[in-house]
Amino acid sequence: MSNTNVARTEFAAAIAQIASERNIPVESIHTAIKQALVSAYKKQMGDLEEDFHYYATLNEMTGESQIFKAKVLKRDEETLEVLEWDEKSSENVTPAGFGRIAAQTAKQVILQKIRESEKEQILNDYQDRVGTLLMGQVLRMDGRMVVVDIGRGQGYMPPEEQMRGEFYKMNMRLAVLIKDIRETHKGKRIIVSRADKALVSKLFEREVPEVASGAVEIVAIAREAGVRTKLAVKAAQDGVDPVGSCVGQRGVRVQEVINELNNEKIDIIPYTDDARLYMQAALAPAEGLKIEIDKNSKKVVVIAPDDQLSLAIGKGGQNVRLASKLTGFMITVKSASGDVKSEVTGQEEYEIDTFEGLTAETREKLVQFKLTTLGDLSRFKAKWQAFEDIAEEQKEFLNKRVEAFEAELAAQEPRVYAEREAKTE
Repeated sequence: MSNTNVARTEFAAAIAQIASERNIPVESIHTAIKQALVSAYKKQMGDLEEDFHYYATLNEMTGESQIFKAKVLKRDEETLEVLEWDEKSSENVTPAGFGRIAAQTAKQVILQKIRESEKEQILNDYQDRVGTLLMGQVLRMDGRMVVVDIGRGQGYMPPEEQMRGEFYKMNMRLAVLIKDIRETHKGKRIIVSRADKALVSKLFEREVPEVASGAVEIVAIAREAGVRTKLAVKAAQDGVDPVGSCVGQRGVRVQEVINELNNEKIDIIPYTDDARLYMQAALAPAEGLKIEIDKNSKKVVVIAPDDQLSLAIGKGGQNVRLASKLTGFMITVKSASGDVKSEVTGQEEYEIDTFEGLTAETREKLVQFKLTTLGDLSRFKAKWQAFEDIAEEQKEFLNKRVEAFEAELAAQEPRVYAEREAKTE
């Protein structure tokens, strides 16, 4: 059996220099090299005796390495991992010509450690920037994940963090929120978002000096990304118009935010401690509402005139959902005759969340493909009906909801409905 030498004369100095420059513990490099040497040996030799434990030794000064085998004394009952072995009777099994393999293995381990160290440093840098806004550029699509160049690192935007109705192309520049450093099956990743409501807040900080300085405070945000946002603001200084500051002269400030959000609608309302006035503003543009508030149970009953009912509820119930999220109250909307037309808790993220009978698995699939409203389900019926992992009873349930929606739409707007059906065909 021959001994091997990995860069004998300069080994220790090279390891020390790399460890110092990259801030990697020397011990972790040595341990990784020994583990990799055993793996290389097993790969070269093929099937090994199961009753023996194989391990590597490494001279930390010269880089000389050897492979030994020793009788197994104890294993973990569940994992079968070797816990103890008879090192006193171990046998040197280093094969002839293993030096070249050992040298190449050591080189690969060191390069891998350097890459891991650089990645860890980048992650640490961005850990301090979670919750901040930055500009990125779309690099590629990784399945349904959008990979964004954010400077030193890459951000990953999963489907739930993407805006509804927004399509991403190579080299497209966009503002993203650094949302999280998340552990995935591919290791730690920087998660960026276009759907988080904090993105709206950060954009107003960028465009409105009064928000950045604290003269105007954003009290609450309710958002359905890609469609609509309601924003409640108040002045933290006397003489400041919070709504006017955010809108800007001729709407220039809010328009910058709208442009950045791909024309998402934004309603800016003044915050007030008067719950009734606040609720009226949150339910705008509906007017003439009768509002009954129970602060103890955090419930509100809204009675709307017939001509204001659809405005109070909004298309697909969106207006009342956002108002509920913004104010923190459960809202029941009734017609003038007392019939309940809409009930929301404020926990609904999308229109499909109001569907009683929709399973969590079906919801997740629909959200993944941005099919979150009855309008989406109607327009892209063939798409979701082809999903094999949605149960047939769930498809039947959705079909009934869509058919009722289309019938109502046809009765209310026959011309619009006919035009839309023609485009779909």
